[in-house]
Amino acid sequence: MTQPTSVAVLGASGRMGTEAVKAIDAAADLRLVAALGRTDSLEDIVTAGAQVIVDLTVPESTEHNVAFAVEHGIHAVVGTTGWDEERIGRLEGLLDRNRHVGVLIAPNFALGSVLATAFAARAARYFESVELIELHHPDKVDAPSGTAERTAALIADARREAGLAASPDATRTARDGARGCDIDGVRVHSVRLRGLVAHQEVLFGGVGEQLTIRHDSFHRESFMPGVLLGVREVSSRPGLTVGLDGYLDLQA
Repeated sequence: MTQPTSVAVLGASGRMGTEAVKAIDAAADLRLVAALGRTDSLEDIVTAGAQVIVDLTVPESTEHNVAFAVEHGIHAVVGTTGWDEERIGRLEGLLDRNRHVGVLIAPNFALGSVLATAFAARAARYFESVELIELHHPDKVDAPSGTAERTAALIADARREAGLAASPDATRTARDGARGCDIDGVRVHSVRLRGLVAHQEVLFGGVGEQLTIRHDSFHRESFMPGVLLGVREVSSRPGLTVGLDGYLDLQA
C-alpha cells in the first residue's frame, strides 16, 4: 500500500490555513504532520518529515519559507501573494540547483476561478473592449488581487497575439482611480466589501453585445480541491509552475 504524503501547513491559524488543515487531515492519501503558526520554527517541518509544504502565510515571509523548503528538498504549494518577477527569478535560480523539487505558486486555488481565467484568455481575442472587476472582503491586504493580475496579463497576451488595439476609451478627465488600474492595457477595478469572499468578473464588449465571465467563491472551502490537487501533483512536476492551470488539461 502506498504511504500517505506527509504535509505541513504554514499559516495554519489563518482563514485559508484553517481550511487547509481540515482538508488535508480528512484526505486518506495525505498525512498532516505539522501546522505552523507565525512564531513556529521552520525547522519543525524538517523534524516532522514533511514531503510537501502548503504556504498560506503573508507576502513578507513567503519567499523565505519556500526557499527553506526547496533547500531541504521539500516540495511547496504556495497560495501567498507577493511573488513579483524579482522573487520569481530568485526562486527559479534556487530550483536550478535543486532540480528534483517542485513548486506551485497559485494566485487562486478555486477550480472554477482557474477555468474562468482560462475562458477569459480564450475569449479576449474576439472582443474590442475588456475590463475586469474583482471583489473581495475588506480584510484583503493587496489590490488588485493576484488572480486579477494574472487574468489581466493573460488577456493582454491574447490580445497582443491577435493584433488587437487598446480598448477604446475617450476619457480625458477623471478623478484618481476612477478608471481603475492599468495592467498591460487592461483596466482592473477592485471592490472591498464586508460579506464578500472572492469574486471576479471579466466584461467583454463588442458591437451590439457583451460577454461576462464571472466566478464567485462564497466560502474558503471552495479553494480546497485545488489545494489538494496541488499537494498531490507537485512532487511529480519538478521546477516552478505558476498558476493551477499548469496542472489542468485545458488544451481541448
